[in-house]
Amino acid sequence: MAPHLDAARKLAWILLKSLLRFIFMFVNNCVAIPSYCLYLIVLQPLRLLDAPTFWYIEGVMFRWLLAMVASWGWCAGYTVTEWGDDVGPMSEEEAMVIVNHQATGDVCTLMMCLQDKGTVVRKMMWLMDHVFKYTNFGIVSLIHGDFFIRQGKAYREKQLVYLKEHLEKYYYSRDRKWIVLFPEGGFLRKRRETSQAFAKKNDLPHLTHVTLPRLGATQVILKILGPQQENGILGTEGSPPSQSNKPKGIQWVIDMTIAYPNARPIDIQTWIFGYRDPTVTHVHYRTYAIKDVPEETAALTDWLYQRFVEKEKLLDHFYKTGTFPPMDGQKETVSRNMTLDNVWLLLVQTFAFASGYMWYSILLHVYCWFF
Repeated sequence: MAPHLDAARKLAWILLKSLLRFIFMFVNNCVAIPSYCLYLIVLQPLRLLDAPTFWYIEGVMFRWLLAMVASWGWCAGYTVTEWGDDVGPMSEEEAMVIVNHQATGDVCTLMMCLQDKGTVVRKMMWLMDHVFKYTNFGIVSLIHGDFFIRQGKAYREKQLVYLKEHLEKYYYSRDRKWIVLFPEGGFLRKRRETSQAFAKKNDLPHLTHVTLPRLGATQVILKILGPQQENGILGTEGSPPSQSNKPKGIQWVIDMTIAYPNARPIDIQTWIFGYRDPTVTHVHYRTYAIKDVPEETAALTDWLYQRFVEKEKLLDHFYKTGTFPPMDGQKETVSRNMTLDNVWLLLVQTFAFASGYMWYSILLHVYCWFF
């Protein structure tokens, strides 16, 4: 009888904790996201007078919002261990980040593990599926200037044209540094079968832990944001807004591989409700100088395929051993536990709730004044 009683108590605790977490996060969103929008509405005159300062302030608040999301997982015991190259020194340089995509929790994982990478979070641009536009965070991403890409063969060509126009209009004008994309074009579980059939038909590698990437968005990004054409290095079609302060263009490709214990991805529901036991997500970084990335379509396609073949090997090794293999030139693997400052997270949450109360009071006063 006792084991059944313990199981019932454990289930009751999980349900109660999940309910309390959901209520907190619902309120958290209700105060933080409207406050972000209202601050930026009030600051519109600054946008006209001094756009760089406006987008600096927006970037700081954007980082705080992502830290808020990261804190939800952090408090549930969902942490990150990092492997491979140290990307910290590249935080102030322009980079394209390619990531494998298993579940909705991948985005939350990135929101967490990039928090300690200098100014990256406030200066980065995301490419994500258009369905995210209709989530609670969609309005924030729209204001920040992220790009929502619609998947499917019928939309592909138009979407690449829209992406090119979006990059030319927003990337340099808002001082973006890193651009993050998922080249697979969808979640692993949804694309694996189609990818394997395509690979078999075209005599390409059979992949299980990742899918074959799509070239389109990657090629557009490198063409528009790459450095000036020189000695065979990738070029750019767009001109930065200021020739006197001309950006160097993308200098690095950062290849991020996300691995979950026992190949069980964390989805956004788990991140919100926290019903899974504390879990360590593992993120592997490998960096490539842009001069080593080919420009010609066939060569770039092969290069991108090779990155995902390498991801397949990395993930296969991880799922068998629990660790990633050593980098070239290393005798043993080296990992780093990513940490967040609890005091800083508390201050971010305090500011969010204080802002929510302030705006509620202001709007209530205005309403009473008119009505």
